[in-house]
Amino acid sequence: MKWGKNRRLKKIFRNDGKTFIVPMDHGVTIGPVNGLKNMQIIVDKLSKGGVDAILVHKGIAKTVNVENMGLIIHLNGSTKLGQKPNWKVQVCSVEEAIRLGADAVSVHINVGSPEENEMLKDMGRIVDECDKYGFPLLAMMYPRGPDIKNEHDPELVCHVARLGAEIGADIIKTNYTGDIETFKDVTFSCPVPTVIAGGPRAKTNTEVLQMVQDSLKAGGAGLSVGRNVFQHENPKLMAKALSSIVHEGALVNDAMKILEER
Repeated sequence: MKWGKNRRLKKIFRNDGKTFIVPMDHGVTIGPVNGLKNMQIIVDKLSKGGVDAILVHKGIAKTVNVENMGLIIHLNGSTKLGQKPNWKVQVCSVEEAIRLGADAVSVHINVGSPEENEMLKDMGRIVDECDKYGFPLLAMMYPRGPDIKNEHDPELVCHVARLGAEIGADIIKTNYTGDIETFKDVTFSCPVPTVIAGGPRAKTNTEVLQMVQDSLKAGGAGLSVGRNVFQHENPKLMAKALSSIVHEGALVNDAMKILEER
């Protein structure tokens, strides 16, 4: 099934081996936040901005036209309203994602939460299903739990990234450690492509662009950034600016000029 998996990965990654994914699974966790009120409108803007793939839950996948972008369907979730928001439970199967025309699936694992073992067990089973069908798996691996003091701690990020690869994920999404040298340790010790999360809405555009540029210098394979794109005042231009860094090697100053377009 490696041929099928490789073909599907080409819908996510360009020939340069890099990818720009916009996750929009937030409606389950925190509701229809700004930027995600009308999903087709934002999807159209991202497509025009050069995004390679979007990541959504199955219900949204049934209602939007993703144009030429890759489609990643998220398999687990939780809400901020629940008693255990860090416990992600499976809400979609690999088979269902295939029926919906997805190119890949994703799971979210909070390493360090009290329910870590349950999430890892689910992930192990999902990996087996993905391999059976030749389907790529993106694993969102975060150090997150009652004893985690710093979710960007380089040692912890190295551990969770490697953990996801050890269990069998094809792509790892994790936190940026804050500087090039420490993130090099993450990418060097992770045998599959590693993309960075965007985290909460950044204070400045420069902050986001610099983080992406630095992560690529450290060996990162791209980004999976949500709120800093879909909540931007001009999501299409922000997507173009980020894509220029990922795929064209543009520097931050060049990307900032794209954001000045109107």
